Amino acid sequence: MSKQAQEARETLGARLRGFRKDAGFGSGRTLARALGWQESKVSRLENGKQNASESDIRAWCDATDQQEHIPDLIATVRHIDELWLEWRRQLQTGAETRQKKSLPVYAKTRAFRIWNPNMVWGTFQTAEYAAEVFQQAVSFYEFPNDTEAAVAKRLERQRYLYEGNRIYNVLLGEQALYANIGGSDVMRSQLDRLTSLMFLPRVSLGIVPSTALTAIWLGHSFSMFDDRLVLVETFSAELSVTQPREIELYARAFSLIRQSAVYGETARGLIHTARKYFDRHRT
Repeated sequence: MSKQAQEARETLGARLRGFRKDAGFGSGRTLARALGWQESKVSRLENGKQNASESDIRAWCDATDQQEHIPDLIATVRHIDELWLEWRRQLQTGAETRQKKSLPVYAKTRAFRIWNPNMVWGTFQTAEYAAEVFQQAVSFYEFPNDTEAAVAKRLERQRYLYEGNRIYNVLLGEQALYANIGGSDVMRSQLDRLTSLMFLPRVSLGIVPSTALTAIWLGHSFSMFDDRLVLVETFSAELSVTQPREIELYARAFSLIRQSAVYGETARGLIHTARKYFDRHRT
């Protein structure tokens, strides 16, 4: 979530905790029992770890005899929901605007930590691969088709690979080498691009083999920009993580995933094997 959304959620949780204590529920367990909820739900709501629904607010206020606060708290819940960055809202005029917004973030970043289990990271994409990704997004989200302009903005990021002293620590799952984006010819070109990027002095590209022993579940993709921002993309929204304690969790996750990665000749071997697969399956 954005910093503002997270802070609002934590403030709401503190109010709910106060209502519980004022009503004589000495622990979250006792309130959970009264509401027929799992104890963990009460804890997550009070600590800002979970969004409260409007029905949650009504049930909580009824149980703690705070019904007069229901309209205000529901308004707060709706405000928190509005702070989520919905993809449809971001993309309502096309993808170029969203791509342009990312450029200042990339310009300011000195150390990138990227994890993508099943797709090539945007800055490493060829024009053809990126175009297919945007075409899929156009179809899925039904926003205006500005693929050519969006691709141009995405490729603009690549200049930062060669400028300044930025460090790129990128991890891809082996599945990213095989997820067929755009057909065999597009994939062969994309895999060649990955191989060439591995020789850049400030790029560290690791591949997590599909059979690798893992120290943590591989989860979803995320992009870390120094220690100040993590972007997480889901089907419905882009989450901007700025809370230091949450950023630290992503840093730990990246470190654990990296333990499963292979580099250098071994990684190039996996890429080469994937390329041979698409050589045999040309369309």
